[in-house]
Amino acid sequence: MTTGTQAPEAKGFRWKLIAPLAVWLLIYLWPVPAGLNANQWHYFAIFAAVITGLILESMPVGAVGLIGLTVAGVGGYIDPDPTKSLRWMLAGFAESTVWLIVGAFVFSIGYRKSHLGRRIALVLVQKLGTNTLGLGYAVAMSDFLLAPATPSNTARSGGIVYPIISNIPRIYGSEPGPTAGKIGTYVMWTAFASTAVTSSLFFTALAPNAAALAIAKKTVGIDVSWAQWFIGFAPLGLLLMVLVPLLSYAVCRPEVKSSPEISEWASKELAEMGPMSRNEWIMLALILLAMFLWIAGSSPDIRVPLLGSNFVNATTVVFIVISLMLVTGVIEFADIVAEKGAWEVFFYFTSLLTLASGLNEIGFIKWFATEYAKPLAGLSPSTAMLLLVALFFWIHYFFSSITSHAAAVLPVVLAVGSGIPDLPVTTLAMLCMYSLGLMGVISPYATGPAPMYFGSGYIGKGQFWGFGLIFGVIYFAGLLLILWPWLQVH
Repeated sequence: MTTGTQAPEAKGFRWKLIAPLAVWLLIYLWPVPAGLNANQWHYFAIFAAVITGLILESMPVGAVGLIGLTVAGVGGYIDPDPTKSLRWMLAGFAESTVWLIVGAFVFSIGYRKSHLGRRIALVLVQKLGTNTLGLGYAVAMSDFLLAPATPSNTARSGGIVYPIISNIPRIYGSEPGPTAGKIGTYVMWTAFASTAVTSSLFFTALAPNAAALAIAKKTVGIDVSWAQWFIGFAPLGLLLMVLVPLLSYAVCRPEVKSSPEISEWASKELAEMGPMSRNEWIMLALILLAMFLWIAGSSPDIRVPLLGSNFVNATTVVFIVISLMLVTGVIEFADIVAEKGAWEVFFYFTSLLTLASGLNEIGFIKWFATEYAKPLAGLSPSTAMLLLVALFFWIHYFFSSITSHAAAVLPVVLAVGSGIPDLPVTTLAMLCMYSLGLMGVISPYATGPAPMYFGSGYIGKGQFWGFGLIFGVIYFAGLLLILWPWLQVH
């Protein structure tokens, strides 16, 4: 009996392990396209194999990324010098976004150990828990209210929203794994899909928005205010804020539709918890401090007291708060070491971040964008616009950083668009900039918060790719069908 049940699993594992190797070998042996050298093409083969391994879950995601990174580094694809190649391999481990994600996991420990996260979750369930859809709207609205003043979606969604909502599914008996579908998958995906929308809706909700605008201003002379940015995206953004919980409900199909008794149960649980404890108050104060520093630290007009600066990096804020959590005893260092999910995401996202940046460093992305754009010169302005926006949006599968995507691809797209007669370059630039937040939904590495939700255990690995594609298509369609006409008349 034992042998009979294990054999299919072993066979399935071998198939999933061989598939990435087959993808690598197929691309490696394929004739090198014109405009690329063998080194660039073979590096892309490694990247494609890693993505295949992630989709098929050939082995733990951190292992897939680490193996791909090692092969690329040992092969000297980025730099033939072994020392420089090693330096490239390790560069991602010093990326601020990676540590911001790890810090968000540590915030979750604080919420969990202090019981503040459970208290806030119980309050939300008490008020809205009788209806699963209503709970989804509460989750989406939380991100919406925080977005205008939190320029890092990783800090906002990963550091504030995620630690709170991760307590909600457990109240319904929904845990990572077999019971995730009861309500956990729905709650988590709604939060993630919502932060992609708010990141585009508000200019100050995503740091790369400012970088993209600076590129557009330099390239084609476009400049917009905070209000103009909001008004330009509002027809699509506000509609999506209404639709995302509904769409997530339809796609995730939570098993718990309504639960009137859960609201009464939450009230009893809150009564049993009694007044807020010392650690809850400390945790609340530290989160408010983090929010203040994230907001004040990103504003050139506000000097942050004691720090002697009017700028504090979002990741620095995380280290400050974690240090205070340790000093005050809200968490212990052993808690950080034992947080398995944080370190799995650390290795997975670091590897993907480095590998994706390598595509840009060796010139593969520029080649791909240029080759794609070449045939557009003879097309009508509308067709060229559609294809350029599609290129800018979907090429994000090659990136794990929205900032590097904007820096690498936006100048190419705008330069091509400027050379096409009668193509409205201003509209093209705005559509591309507005897509930056939205495209974060398409993959488990597309934006800062993605690895957290991917590693939560509530959204299956295959589900994440599938949901990302569905919502990516919906968001992209919204850009073309709603925003494009609006921008032309606005």
